[in-house]
Amino acid sequence: MKVEGKSYRSIWYDDKTEAVKIIDQRWLPHEFRIAILDTLQDFAIAITEMWVRGAPLIGATAAFGVAMEMRRDASDAALDRCRETLIETRPTAINLRWALDRCLDTLRSQPMEERAARSLELALLISDEDVEINRRIGVNGLDIIKKIAATKKEGEPVNILTHCNAGWIATVDWGTATSPMYQAHDLGIPIHVWVDETRPRNQGALTSWELGSHGISHQYIVDNAGGYLMQKGHVDLVIVGTDRTSAGGDVCNKIGTYLKALAARDNSIPFYVALPSPTIDWTITDGLAEIPIEERNENEVTHIMGKDSAGDLTQVLVSPVGTNGGNPAFDVTPRHLVTGLITEQGICEASPSGLAELFPEKARENSK
Repeated sequence: MKVEGKSYRSIWYDDKTEAVKIIDQRWLPHEFRIAILDTLQDFAIAITEMWVRGAPLIGATAAFGVAMEMRRDASDAALDRCRETLIETRPTAINLRWALDRCLDTLRSQPMEERAARSLELALLISDEDVEINRRIGVNGLDIIKKIAATKKEGEPVNILTHCNAGWIATVDWGTATSPMYQAHDLGIPIHVWVDETRPRNQGALTSWELGSHGISHQYIVDNAGGYLMQKGHVDLVIVGTDRTSAGGDVCNKIGTYLKALAARDNSIPFYVALPSPTIDWTITDGLAEIPIEERNENEVTHIMGKDSAGDLTQVLVSPVGTNGGNPAFDVTPRHLVTGLITEQGICEASPSGLAELFPEKARENSK
């Protein structure tokens, strides 16, 4: 995607400087900054402190972290250290484990002198695969938007509600939930996006920054406005992303997603989840019972960052002094509230059989 007319991915390898660079998302949407990640600790901090965020991007970042560490030490002990260090950074997003296991499984069979080159090739491959997966999710999700536009809107915009940021800066490019939006807009299909603020980190502001940069009509709303808009008939479709989806079709996403699914069901509004296949956890069937939910620092709830009247970035306390904050980062939407899962292989119902039909090899592999 483009920022100020220049194309960027959210993470990339700079051949000239032989460095890994990221868009440092701590400063968005107010400032666009690029950071360089070098050491294994740099990558761990970037994931933990959310310089990068979003399940697909976290996985790609971990792969680049392994690659950079292999330049310094290509031993088996270093491989184990990579996994031990990075796997602890974010417990919920399954792409992290998927990427690390893929790297270690590939590299252990390689001679030590070839691991540095091979690990960089693999990190670049994982990044390119993510871009293509998300493009194809957009193609499949576009059909849903097209049908609504053709049958219900008579030239009026299709109104889409989304939660958190499942955009291109949460992936390597395109985004998951945003990919159908970008592709619809580029085809000239009028859309309007309701963007949940998504407290406590207000990641909806990142979605607004993305959509605005692409010229897509949108409005930034408080989290609790979504149900009201659905009741009033101002929402045609909900599309969200996911950080981990069980083999049974339960969807773990940013906190507040479950409430949007409940409101959508009550108002007979289709609720879709944009799901890249690396985000499926084939080892579990009951997402409510088995997906670990990350508890983040209470300061994210009690404080908020923004620009003051002088235009300076600052953090302010919004709760009474001494009040404790609770900060579960994700919730799980049970499969019966999900209209369908939009994957790179097609759209399926949120069920064990639905995912198994689209990904039969993975389903067989994990049923053994």
